[in-house]
Amino acid sequence: MSRVGRLPVVLPSGVEVKINGPHVKVKGPKGEMEFTFSPEMEILLNENEIQVNRPSDAREMRSLHGTTRALIQNMVIGVTDGFQKELQLVGVGYRANMEGNNLVLNVGYSHPVVVEPPEGIKFEVGERNQQVFISGIDKQSVGQIAADVRKIRPPEPYKGKGIRYKDEYIRRKAGKAGKVA
Repeated sequence: MSRVGRLPVVLPSGVEVKINGPHVKVKGPKGEMEFTFSPEMEILLNENEIQVNRPSDAREMRSLHGTTRALIQNMVIGVTDGFQKELQLVGVGYRANMEGNNLVLNVGYSHPVVVEPPEGIKFEVGERNQQVFISGIDKQSVGQIAADVRKIRPPEPYKGKGIRYKDEYIRRKAGKAGKVA
C-alpha cells in the first residue's frame, strides 16, 4: 500500500471540508480551494481527518492514491498557512521594486521588466530590494510563478548573476584561461 496515500489528512481547527464524490472543497482562514479528483479514488471524511482509499492495486491506482492524498494535504496547508517561495537577485544593479501590486525587476536589460501577479498570488520585496517573496494558497501556482520570474534572468554559471531560489546552488565554471607564454 502507498506510504503517502494511507496516511490520513488531519484537519486543523477552522478548516471546513465538503466532499461531493470526487469533488473536494476546502475552506479555511486564508481562502477557499476546490478540485475534482479521479472518480476511482474514494475520499472519506471522518470527524477531523480525510482518508483516501483506492479500489485496486493496479499501477495507475497506486500512483493516483498518493497523488490524491498529497494534493488534498496541500489544499489544507494552503488555506491554513499558505505557501511562499523566496527568490534572490544577484548582480550589480539588480533590484526589485513594487508598483502597486506589480513587481518591477531591473535585471540588466535596457528596460525594467514588469510582472503582474495572477489572482491569488502576492509579491513582496525584501531588504535592499534584492529579495522577492511570492506567496499564495495554491502550491502549484506559487511554484509556477516563481519559476516564471526566475526565467526572466536565470543564473549564469560564470559570475553567478541572475535570479535564483533562496537555497539554490549555482555550479560555477572557470572562465577562459589566459594565454600562457
